[in-house]
Amino acid sequence: MEKFEKLQGVAAPMPLVNIDTDMIIPKVFLKSIARTGFGKNLFDEMRYNRDGTEIEDFVLNKPQYRNAEILVAGDNFGCGSSREHAPWAIADFGIKCVVSTSFADIFFNNCFKNGILPIVLPQEQVDVLMADAEKGENARMTVDLEAQEITTSDGDVIKFEVDAFKKHCLLEGLDDIGQTLQKQSSIQTYEEQMSQSRPWV
Repeated sequence: MEKFEKLQGVAAPMPLVNIDTDMIIPKVFLKSIARTGFGKNLFDEMRYNRDGTEIEDFVLNKPQYRNAEILVAGDNFGCGSSREHAPWAIADFGIKCVVSTSFADIFFNNCFKNGILPIVLPQEQVDVLMADAEKGENARMTVDLEAQEITTSDGDVIKFEVDAFKKHCLLEGLDDIGQTLQKQSSIQTYEEQMSQSRPWV
C-alpha cells in the first residue's frame, strides 16, 4: 500500500446524500477479488448510458474533474452493503481522499485499509470545501495528513481529526498484511521454537 502523507489535487464536488456501495460499484461488477480494474466502473450507473456512452453532466466525466484525487461528498457516504470493492473502485480510479459529514462504519474502516483517507467534518466546513471544489481544476486543495489540515485553493485551513493508529498506518503505507509483516522476525522465531518443542504438530 502506498504511503499517504500530503496530497495536492483536484477535488470533485458530489453533494448527493446516501451514496451507497451499490452506487459506488454496482453488484454486476463484483466478479473478481483482485483490487484493480474497478476504477472504470466507479459510479457506473451515474457515469454511463446503457449503450456505454458517457453521461456528460456527471461530475467525473467533466474535463476538469477527470483526474480528481479528492471527493467532497454528501452525508452518509458509503452506506449499504459492506463490499470492499467500493474502496477498491475509488482507489483504482485515483481518488485518495473522501470528505463528508459522515460515513458508514464498514466503508470508513475499509478506506484506511486500502490507502484512502476518509475525513469527517461538520456540515459548514464541508460546504466550504464543496464550494471550493466547484471552482474546477484550477482550484486545487491540499490534504496534509501529518498536520491534519486541509488547505483550500484560497488558502483557508480546515483542521480534521483522525484516529492515531489509522493515521500511522496511512503514513507508513501499512494495510493488515503490512502490519503482520512488521512482526515477521518474531513470527519466524516462534515457528522455529514450536517446531523444536512440538515437532509432531
